[in-house]
Order: sequence, then structure tokens, then C-alpha cells
Amino acid sequence: MEWKLTILKSEITCPNCGHKKVEDMPTNALQFFYECENCKTVLKPNEGDCCVYCSYGTVACSPIQENKSCC
Repeated sequence: MEWKLTILKSEITCPNCGHKKVEDMPTNALQFFYECENCKTVLKPNEGDCCVYCSYGTVACSPIQENKSCC
């Protein structure tokens, strides 16, 4: 059996201003909104993505990492 560690930190990049910040991903819920601390743009997932980490992060959310449904 292969064990795969779930990564719980992801660097979110704001598509509006390019600001980057490493954030801790929640394990008990998906994050649908994220406010950029630099330009205050509120990010929402792109169409087809379940959360802001899947759209703007360097690492997808934990359900996606674990090959589970996120919605």
C-alpha cells in the first residue's frame, strides 16, 4: 500500500496584483472566498474548481490531493 502525505500549505497568488502568500488550508471545509491582503480583491474559484486553492494555489485542496470528490 502506498502512503501519500496530504500537503496543508499552499501559496496563493492573486491574479489581480500578483501578491503571493503561503496559507494553511482548512481540513474541515473548502475555502470559497479569499481576500488578497495587498489589493483587497476577493478571489473566488475559477469555473470547474471547487475552492480558491485549486484555482490560485500551488497545491490543490486536500480532497483533490486524496483523489476524493471535493464538492
